[in-house]
Amino acid sequence: MNKNRLEAFSDGVLAIIITIMVLSLKVPDGDSLSALRDTTGNALLSYLVSFVYVGIYWNNHHHTLQLVTRIDGSVLWANLGLLFFLSFLPFTTAWMDETDFAQTPVVVYGIDLLLISLAYFVLQATIVRIQGERSPLRQAVGRDRKGKASVALYLVGILAAAIDGGTARIGVWLGLGTFVAVAVIWVIPDRRLDRAFHHSHHDSEVRQAG
Repeated sequence: MNKNRLEAFSDGVLAIIITIMVLSLKVPDGDSLSALRDTTGNALLSYLVSFVYVGIYWNNHHHTLQLVTRIDGSVLWANLGLLFFLSFLPFTTAWMDETDFAQTPVVVYGIDLLLISLAYFVLQATIVRIQGERSPLRQAVGRDRKGKASVALYLVGILAAAIDGGTARIGVWLGLGTFVAVAVIWVIPDRRLDRAFHHSHHDSEVRQAG
């Protein structure tokens, strides 16, 4: 099955997600920087974090599919699962904004990030199942320490925010800081996928030349 429609559909959904998030930003009540800060300050910060997350998944999704030669229905469903949880980002982001980063919205935001991460893992595992353990994607991912570390950090952030009962909301801010830290870890594209793609492309050219 050709992967081009899957890529085009995914790109379209991610573009819509970003559009919905930016449209949810409120226009400042005045024309000063203080008005911008008071009306849109927190929203801009959370929008930036969510935008980075969407960008990370779009980037890594593109790099992953570079290593894919064929897909089937199971890959389509796994990809839809990833897009399903990503599509909640505008809602969870807006909920945090409108409640001034209250405990429950922050926990729900973290759970959504965790589910997105797990859905991406399922997508990769589904592709590997089709292409085999010796496929370029399997070789590139390896033990996926980075992905496992991200899941662990999400859990730490969610638990920190969930058990926070103080007025200082230290746990909530720790949770938010953890979510930002994971985003920073993944901002740089996964070089493992790039190396695997170039190695696979080189081997293909050598076979064709031979």
